[in-house]
Amino acid sequence: MLKEKGLKVTNQRLLVLQVLAEHKDEHMTAEDIFELVREDYPEIGLATIYRTVQLLLDMQLVDRILLDDGCVRYEIGEFLDERDGHRHHHHHLICTECGSVTAFRDDLLEELEVYIERETGFQVTDHELKFYGMCRKCREEKENVK
Repeated sequence: MLKEKGLKVTNQRLLVLQVLAEHKDEHMTAEDIFELVREDYPEIGLATIYRTVQLLLDMQLVDRILLDDGCVRYEIGEFLDERDGHRHHHHHLICTECGSVTAFRDDLLEELEVYIERETGFQVTDHELKFYGMCRKCREEKENVK
């Protein structure tokens, strides 16, 4: 992926991508990434992680997520689908009881994006969607209390 984007393949870049790939549904902060990378590469600094994450973000290899907890989080990017050439998104389900975040992978907004472009001329290039509610575990716990 790095070579395809015209980037040099460095240990730091590989380790950051590896950590994000191995923890792809964890929505990690730069500090989380730093702690895990430092296990294999103890001499790395937090500033290097920030610079590396920013570069990977600029190259669309990493996505930034804001989950309303005051932290900027990152995850491995949604890559182009070979079949249709589009980026396929996933969305986040945020439990207002326990704070868990679950990725929802079906992208049902493609028709809406086409409609928006047809009606307004505005071409959507990206979107982010967050749903707030109660996860299954919290709902079941609440029902068992009654």
